Amino acid sequence: MRKLIWVVFIAALAAGGWFAWSLLAPVEPTGQTFVMLHSGFSTRRIASELKQAGVIRSEDAFILWRYLRHRGSLKAGEYLFDKPANTIDVQRRLMRGDVYFHTVVVPEGFTMFDIARAVEAAGLGPAKDFLEVAQTDRSLIADIAPGAPSLEGYLFPDTYQFSRMMSMKDMASSMVRKFRQVASQIGLAHSAAGGTVEASSMPSSSPQIDTDLERTVTMASIVEKETAVAEERPLVASVYYNRLAKKMALDADPSIIYGELLAGTYTGALHHDDMQFNSRYNTYKYPGLPPGPIGNPGKGALEAAMHPAQSDYFYFVADAQGHHRFARTITEHNNNVAAYRKAMRGQ
Repeated sequence: MRKLIWVVFIAALAAGGWFAWSLLAPVEPTGQTFVMLHSGFSTRRIASELKQAGVIRSEDAFILWRYLRHRGSLKAGEYLFDKPANTIDVQRRLMRGDVYFHTVVVPEGFTMFDIARAVEAAGLGPAKDFLEVAQTDRSLIADIAPGAPSLEGYLFPDTYQFSRMMSMKDMASSMVRKFRQVASQIGLAHSAAGGTVEASSMPSSSPQIDTDLERTVTMASIVEKETAVAEERPLVASVYYNRLAKKMALDADPSIIYGELLAGTYTGALHHDDMQFNSRYNTYKYPGLPPGPIGNPGKGALEAAMHPAQSDYFYFVADAQGHHRFARTITEHNNNVAAYRKAMRGQ
């Protein structure tokens, strides 16, 4: 009998030692180890996934500790394990929901095509899936831009943190939500309700400008594509508003590029023949603004479209130094173009 007691005691001691070792001894992951735990996974399934990934020492120890210390649910999500941790630490992380977020950077002027590629590069899913949402799910902006052909223009440039548990629509919704916040901050939000920007905010001698939200965002997207120089944006906007007022074609190269992107025919460079490209986005061929935004403008471009400079400029061209030269007449403009070409030849 005494021998049996000793056997039981030693077995219990060994089991306790194993349990303590399984719980407390840290496991060193092999590099960056990602584990995806989906909603609805049982504790046993979670333990199995972690063990297969080499994050914990024992499934049984994980389950037993969970049974003994059941203090909260284990949160679904993608987890990154890149530092030594024991089973108790791992369970605490899962209870906190310390999931891994992927960074998606959307610079000013990015198109929905660019954003889709950035989402894919961040490991969040195929670009085509994001693009499908951006091109078809107009319900996200139906209240503020009912005529918009897509979400283009309303996916606000910013740095986002997304998890793989989020759907493509969730990601697009976050970008649209940011657009709404910024629109509200700069006074564009009330245009979404069908109003217009107050006339007092416009230069007194500016041409009459249609400032409904959709047109403002479309104009801002063109301005964003034409210049990255903040102080030039109101002047660029003034050129295009002046041309609209005189019923002149906008002649905006970026709009042709965007039309070709939509058609899948853009080759990476614009050629003279492209000026005849048959698309409503060809602002050489068709008068007025294009059917919708040609990219996603930032706050500065939106403000420039709302508050253009007071000017009598109708033309502008690059100066080969990162800025632009503005002109009132075609003769002056042609001289600026010649100066630009000469500067480029000299480089």
